[in-house]
Amino acid sequence: MNDFPYLPHTQKDIEEMFSFLGIKDIDELYRDIPALFKGELNIPSGLSELEVKERLTDLSQMNKNMEEYGIFRGAGIYNHYIPSVIYPLASNRNFLTAYTPYQAEVSQGTLQILYEYQTQICNLTGMEVSNSSMYDGASALAEAILMAKRINGKNHVLMSKTVHPEYQEVSKTYVEVQGMNIEQIGYLSETGQLDLDELTSKITQETSCVVVSYPNFFGVIEDLKAIREKVPSDVIFIVVTYPISLGLLETPGKFGVDIVVGEGQSLGNTPSFGGPGLGIFASKKKYIRKMPGRIIGETVDQDGKRGFCMILQTREQHIRREKATSNICSNHAFNALLASLYMNVMGKQGIREVSLQNYHKAHYLAKKLVETEKFKPVFDGPFFNEFVLESKIDPDLLNEKLLEQHYFGPLILKNFYEEMGNKVLFCATELTKKRDIDFLCSFLEGLS
Repeated sequence: MNDFPYLPHTQKDIEEMFSFLGIKDIDELYRDIPALFKGELNIPSGLSELEVKERLTDLSQMNKNMEEYGIFRGAGIYNHYIPSVIYPLASNRNFLTAYTPYQAEVSQGTLQILYEYQTQICNLTGMEVSNSSMYDGASALAEAILMAKRINGKNHVLMSKTVHPEYQEVSKTYVEVQGMNIEQIGYLSETGQLDLDELTSKITQETSCVVVSYPNFFGVIEDLKAIREKVPSDVIFIVVTYPISLGLLETPGKFGVDIVVGEGQSLGNTPSFGGPGLGIFASKKKYIRKMPGRIIGETVDQDGKRGFCMILQTREQHIRREKATSNICSNHAFNALLASLYMNVMGKQGIREVSLQNYHKAHYLAKKLVETEKFKPVFDGPFFNEFVLESKIDPDLLNEKLLEQHYFGPLILKNFYEEMGNKVLFCATELTKKRDIDFLCSFLEGLS
């Protein structure tokens, strides 16, 4: 008998597998996994139900309620107003499902709302097709890079240094086992925009795709038209976007972008500890069969009535594994439902109004902060609702003191970019109040 009685394999079966894999021991299969903890775990003794409830209540009260705080931070997750009608509608049993829909018999309400979500994302991004969402913005970008390889078979990726640093890390993790390599493109110290000369010099015959953010991680708006002119037609142009900004900015699709991805949290989803969110994924129609995830289509039933169905499910659960475009096992369908309802409720004009408020409040905040003489501008490129300033106050001290006053201060950029020193990233949204901006500026007078 073997050492694993719960497995239906004989010792001979196991030895044959070991021989085929070129290993001698089962532990060799787990050599890339850190060694299991050996010794006694530091676990406290058990508690009664009452004691557990009291303990959990105490822990929950350590959390900060964002509604009680002023917020000057974004960097990928944003504090936006969610209309009160969104969650009651999302709880409607015609739309809500407890599980990601896989089968053809899934409720028509769920399929309809995902179909509408896809249509809305296409309208928002200016792209031709959208899938019914992905995990989050970071994994959506990584999947877009893999999709680019499926399209042109190349392995060289050029990624702007101003793409969200965490998105870059996720992308590296995805592509390293695919034989792909990611090379960074720098930014101009004056504008904060992509260095077009460096981009041009690094494009080779092996370049699969070019990745930029719009706006970028510094909040600066990239010139997609100029970048598109530098990217050859056989190189896939991928843009990571912030959907709320598209209420004001020209859509990426207007500039000939091949794939658009992004984090959809700002569309009716709460920040909630940084997740869950949803990944936006849209592309040109000619690449639809290379796209990961699923696509919902409109049809008619045998009685001629309007209906919806999943028309593309290129996953390993539905086709041969080697032909699958993704191994995604969920698509955060409920988060996509929230996003679809948000876009329906807000409408084109509503999203534009939110976008305008973000823009104007951020520019007012930047102006007032510079006037305190505690900060100075870093980039002169156009920005949306985030911007970089160099602080004369120690950034850690600044955030510590602001937190004591129930304010979340700016993101400290040296945590992501070593060269940034005392530079910080501020953000304003439609929920940023003038009184909070005025308080911040007056509070700074006592700091040095």
